[in-house]
Amino acid sequence: MIMQTIKASVVKFIQDEDGLTVVEYAVAGGLVTALVVGLFTVLGTEVKTKIQALCDALKGSACVPAA
Repeated sequence: MIMQTIKASVVKFIQDEDGLTVVEYAVAGGLVTALVVGLFTVLGTEVKTKIQALCDALKGSACVPAA
């Protein structure tokens, strides 16, 4: 009788897809996070380059040297 209960529990666990959904959301969240970090890194570099070009165009009169 206990073997039947264990077998039924294992079969129910294998057929349950709720855990898989959680894993899928976790993977998707990780990918979105990595994408956002990458975009902000590139965007930050681009903004720094544009500001530096503006400062150079003004001959540094209105700009503080970068640290």
